[in-house]
Amino acid sequence: APWSPSHPRSLRFATPRLHSKSARTASNRLSVQRRPTPWSVAPTQSSSRAQAAPETFCLFVASPDFMSKVAAAFESMDYGPAPESPAPADAFLDAHNRRFGVFINNTWAFPPGRAMAASVDPCTGAKLAESVEGTREDVDAAVAAAAGALPAWKALPGHARARFMYAIARGLQKHAKLLSVLEALDNGKTIRETRDLDVPLAIRHFYHHAGWAQVMDSEVRGYEAVGVVGAIIPWNFPLLMLAWKVAPALATGCTIVLKPAPSTRLTAWAFCQIVLEAGIPAGVVNVVSGDNDMAQHLSTHPGLDKIAFTGSTPVGRSIRKSLAGTGCKLTMELGGKSAMVVFQGADLDSATEGCVDAIWMNQGQVCCAGSRLLVQESIAPLLLAKLRRRLTTLRLGNSMDKCVDMAAIHTPAQLEKITRYVELGRAEGAQIDQAPGAPDVAGCKGGSFFPATLITGLQTASRLSQEEIFGPVLLVQTFRSPEEAVQIANHTPYGLSASVWAESVGVALDTASKLQAGVVWVNCHNMFDAAAGFGGCKQSGFG
Repeated sequence: APWSPSHPRSLRFATPRLHSKSARTASNRLSVQRRPTPWSVAPTQSSSRAQAAPETFCLFVASPDFMSKVAAAFESMDYGPAPESPAPADAFLDAHNRRFGVFINNTWAFPPGRAMAASVDPCTGAKLAESVEGTREDVDAAVAAAAGALPAWKALPGHARARFMYAIARGLQKHAKLLSVLEALDNGKTIRETRDLDVPLAIRHFYHHAGWAQVMDSEVRGYEAVGVVGAIIPWNFPLLMLAWKVAPALATGCTIVLKPAPSTRLTAWAFCQIVLEAGIPAGVVNVVSGDNDMAQHLSTHPGLDKIAFTGSTPVGRSIRKSLAGTGCKLTMELGGKSAMVVFQGADLDSATEGCVDAIWMNQGQVCCAGSRLLVQESIAPLLLAKLRRRLTTLRLGNSMDKCVDMAAIHTPAQLEKITRYVELGRAEGAQIDQAPGAPDVAGCKGGSFFPATLITGLQTASRLSQEEIFGPVLLVQTFRSPEEAVQIANHTPYGLSASVWAESVGVALDTASKLQAGVVWVNCHNMFDAAAGFGGCKQSGFG
């Protein structure tokens, strides 16, 4: 609205005025007067207050009939498609002829006789690129390269390593669009998540640990780099897990051999390109992709000083057995069955949206997903009504559509596993509510889709209550007292994360202190930052 000519800081509504009282009444307008504010000073009176005439504001008061029509219009409207262009990813892939080798000593290698594995878009089934399947010989070469680069990299002052890490962080920022699109295509998660969560957090981790590299000589005296690190990451957060492993290793003076998941390698290859652009010395970062046999060889390689693993609990248990007695250090971030505990008095609208973020983000394929909702009995009917209503508004579609809330399940095998668990719950007598839209998603023939699912009526001993489903399935149970809530929340072999939703800070903090979980959020869920530690207990790992 334009400023008043006489009083630049007083605001007038730019609407035509009706001067007769009957006309104002007929048009449902309300005319009010405002006294001059102390800061309404004329341009020529900088030190004394101006005596201005009262301002008249015209406010519209809409009729109930008009508002009902507006509400009906909003209810009938639907979201149209808002596709993100795949051009950045296509340009990157085409520049490499859609073929990638192993990245050792800052060189792309295509050893003869190696099999090639395809990277596939989970939403459409289309082939994106293919990568060399690394072997034991490739692992040996990568470990040797990392060991050769270790003395010089370790000897660099912390501020010198920080310069390299800042260069990587700026490279990630420069190529943020490429990384967001590539991650959405390769993993199947929505472009909104990769653009607003995965890539910014990865950048944040490199900036954060670059800062630690700068102050290591003064803040952590007496410590030195562990040595050569072997990192094995999963498919649900390929770029973010890469950052979680690579950034702290480089900051402390370690060199690294990274193995991406077999089905999500593309952002790892894009990261290798950023490593080259940043001028990281040869051998400091090495990336070798391959199958489970190659991963097992890497995890037990005698040339490694530490293994950093993120993945399933059974595989983590196997790695721990293999490393027992070898002296190789180990950190593991494994599965979870995280509880969201909602007390009476909590903001139920916030808790409802918290559930959306906790379990239906990334189609529930998150180790710390809030897959169990524990609700106090007195508010259970109201919260369930809100959740069921919210369930009907979740949009399922192509990962490249900026208007969808959920996209594809990563693989057909994972889709089959989720379906099997839900059918098991149905056989046990559970009530099952699901969002619309699956399995037929427009423009996504050949994709693996599963709707957001809400399950009630199962006992704590049910397999669905105890086992990690790793899908968009939320199991709801009730409790009466805080003590019972804690007992139910801890009644699982996992201990990765949890969240507490309460109006009383005292209740929230007291409950949080009793939960057996590595991370507990209060009135939120899945909030990550590089400065906050993350890890689990029990069968969710350690470190």
